[in-house]
Amino acid sequence: MDYKKTNAPTNTVTRDIMDLCDETGNIYESVAIIGKRANQISLDIKNELSKKLQEFASVSDNLDEVFENREQIEISRFYEKLPKPSLIATQEFVEGKIYFRNLLKEKDTIE
Repeated sequence: MDYKKTNAPTNTVTRDIMDLCDETGNIYESVAIIGKRANQISLDIKNELSKKLQEFASVSDNLDEVFENREQIEISRFYEKLPKPSLIATQEFVEGKIYFRNLLKEKDTIE
């Protein structure tokens, strides 16, 4: 997913707990789902950033080079301005973009 085009807020937003637990029926289950999705998003962003910054990696660490590399600084600033993974995951959950299932509930309905 392209996290750069997300419509998640960059600041914390107060949310109604009852709206979050509508889909699952349990606020704790909803928070667990959002937390797991936030971890996935965080890993994706971290991997993407490290790939982009690896292009600028040099074999020898020269102090002058570190300060002169404006492109690397711009990339880092861009990723710092992105919404936090927990905010992106919460927005995806509210919009219904996260697929989840509870194996225990499915097992009970099958039997």
